[in-house]
Amino acid sequence: MNNLAFLKNKTVLVTGGTGTFGRAFVSKLLRESDVKKIIIFSRDEFKQSQMQADLKEHAKKLRFFIGDIRDLSRLERAFEGVDIVFHAAALKQVPAIEYNPFEAVKTNILGSQNVIEAALDNNIDKAILISSDKAVQPVNLYGATKLAAERLFIAANSYSGRNTKFGVVRYGNVIGSRGSLVEMIKQQKDKGEIALTDKEMTRFWISIDKVLNIILEAVSNMQGGELFVPKMKSLKVLDVIKYLAPKCKIKLVGIRPGEKMHETLITEYEAKRTIDLKNVYVIKPEFDFSNRGGWLNDKALVDQNFNYSSNNPEFLLSLEKAEEILGEFI
Repeated sequence: MNNLAFLKNKTVLVTGGTGTFGRAFVSKLLRESDVKKIIIFSRDEFKQSQMQADLKEHAKKLRFFIGDIRDLSRLERAFEGVDIVFHAAALKQVPAIEYNPFEAVKTNILGSQNVIEAALDNNIDKAILISSDKAVQPVNLYGATKLAAERLFIAANSYSGRNTKFGVVRYGNVIGSRGSLVEMIKQQKDKGEIALTDKEMTRFWISIDKVLNIILEAVSNMQGGELFVPKMKSLKVLDVIKYLAPKCKIKLVGIRPGEKMHETLITEYEAKRTIDLKNVYVIKPEFDFSNRGGWLNDKALVDQNFNYSSNNPEFLLSLEKAEEILGEFI
């Protein structure tokens, strides 16, 4: 049975739908599901026109809404008749956000609250936030805004009774996404020298295909209040460079402001509420809204000393095994 059967005849809306995630996600839904309609909501009319041209053979199923998630009235109009919302719109560039802090607050926090309000007002079936590992124990404003957005989405279930269900998917670096390390290496490779912050720095990595599958699995199963975290492996940033640009020299530039040496995907406090499923960890909500978490009651919790950090040897791959993560991208 098609695991996307739950999308049959559904109307789906994607905020930030012209970004790396949105383009890949929309293409997957068009290829593999029997979705009724997909609404792409974003503020960049040029990217929308490019996307329309690229997907012109699917024009009957696509609708493009120019709008900003800061504008609640525009969201209200776009959400009419929608069944499922995937909320990916956000400001993400760490240095830019540090210089323009309240712009990030208005988009990532207040904009997420607007998505919640519009979903509640339009009786949307399910809404899921696309989050980041930067939301865990944040050391920069971007991470703090994503943490706030996560908390807003989880708490929104207390307002929705048994109607709209809200959930979160949190994951690490997507291989090859816009602005990623892999893209930076490709840009610097021809110069023969790659900049590296620290030789011991580690990061979690995941392919866009795996991200999309986990998000769809999460939406299919969620009852409201869950936070889904895919099972991922990590690599030293140094090893990523060695694998992708083995002939290049490496220039150490030092750790940048707002940057961590290692990333964490589940905190020690969240581990006490974390369920280990086949492809994903599920963090149960601290407050069980209307007994929605019942589907997880018979599932085993992870070990209470569980440490889901990128420098944990349990998840950290050697350079020799880098192909497990990067080989698919190459």
